[in-house]
Amino acid sequence: MSQNGPLNPMEQNELLQKITLLLTHSLPPGWGECQVEHRSAGSHHETVGVLRRVTGPGLPTPYDDFPDELGRLFEQLREGMYAPGLGTWFTALFKLTFPFTYEVRYDREGPPRWQTPPPAAALEDELRRFPRDPEHVPEWLAGRPAREMPIAKPFDGTAPDGRPQAQRPEVPAGELDAMVDYLTKCPIVLAARGYDTDLVDPAGAKNVPLTYHTDGTWIWPGAVGYYLRTHNVPPEPDLVEHIRRTGFRVPDVPEDARSAAVSTITGS
Repeated sequence: MSQNGPLNPMEQNELLQKITLLLTHSLPPGWGECQVEHRSAGSHHETVGVLRRVTGPGLPTPYDDFPDELGRLFEQLREGMYAPGLGTWFTALFKLTFPFTYEVRYDREGPPRWQTPPPAAALEDELRRFPRDPEHVPEWLAGRPAREMPIAKPFDGTAPDGRPQAQRPEVPAGELDAMVDYLTKCPIVLAARGYDTDLVDPAGAKNVPLTYHTDGTWIWPGAVGYYLRTHNVPPEPDLVEHIRRTGFRVPDVPEDARSAAVSTITGS
């Protein structure tokens, strides 16, 4: 477990200011923007970056000539942001724009995009230093293979007359708006131009979105939310129960989960 106490928001901000000043004084002349990615798990960590210069073509170029103190500051920040039972972040993405403007994002769930993958001992060390409740231990950290995300279907099949069928429990009226919001507001990971034919009302306008959404656990085409909102066609029962368990809260889906969803959809 973290040996030092947790950092309050003001103390976190002070560390971010130290990171800003350290970068400002160590980056080469002519820099305009620097993006730093600090990745960590247990005793294993790495700090890589991309630099964009004011002069020249302006294209970002890899950069890793950072002082050792930068990694220590990120590790101090990481330790101070530990939350009992929830753990701490694995990746911090820090973007600095000349001269002192910064923004930072953290990922507490997804595996870092390692240049050098950590040994198994580092993952074990992570859980010793920053214990997590079982439900908050990502599969990659526990050493379990990632589960394949199921893809929900808008309908169960087709009737003899060619119309789509869905023999499913109705979504209660009190949950309908929240369910539609979840289905339509979770991140789109794949999309095509235009719209598809409404299979329930084929004579009507083409309004069915040609998209795929994910919440990191399930994948569903945009048609699922459309048919629920427009024709009250319920989603698959397992997906409905999953959404209920989330409390209808749209999650922040990490980039690796979005990429995994695209791979599942495309079969790549």
